[in-house]
Amino acid sequence: MIYSVKYQILNLSKSFYKKSIFYKKYLGSVFIKKQQKQDDFVSLISLIIKICFSLLAIISLTKLGYSAKVRLNRLREIQDSFLSEKYRFTVLTNKFDDLFSSEGEQRFMKDQDQIISRDIIRVIWR
Repeated sequence: MIYSVKYQILNLSKSFYKKSIFYKKYLGSVFIKKQQKQDDFVSLISLIIKICFSLLAIISLTKLGYSAKVRLNRLREIQDSFLSEKYRFTVLTNKFDDLFSSEGEQRFMKDQDQIISRDIIRVIWR
């Protein structure tokens, strides 16, 4: 209770002091300059934090873009490989189907002749 009364009296005296002409003339400008320095310091710190977060975002987006590019290149390579194997499978399927068509065995043997070089002796078993 006594503390609160002292605090109120002290508080009243401070408010009276702040409202006085002396305070406004001489100490007010010092207080305003000090407050301005603190505001500038806080603004500088917030600017530095914003710049750091911006750099972090830019670096993260750059890394994300690069990894997406690498992934798309790999997927494109896989797609090209798949299309090549699919074409090869289609060709081999057609050759296999031709083998069971009429005179397919003769066409198969002609294809084999092209694979074997000319100066090798061929033996055909019947």
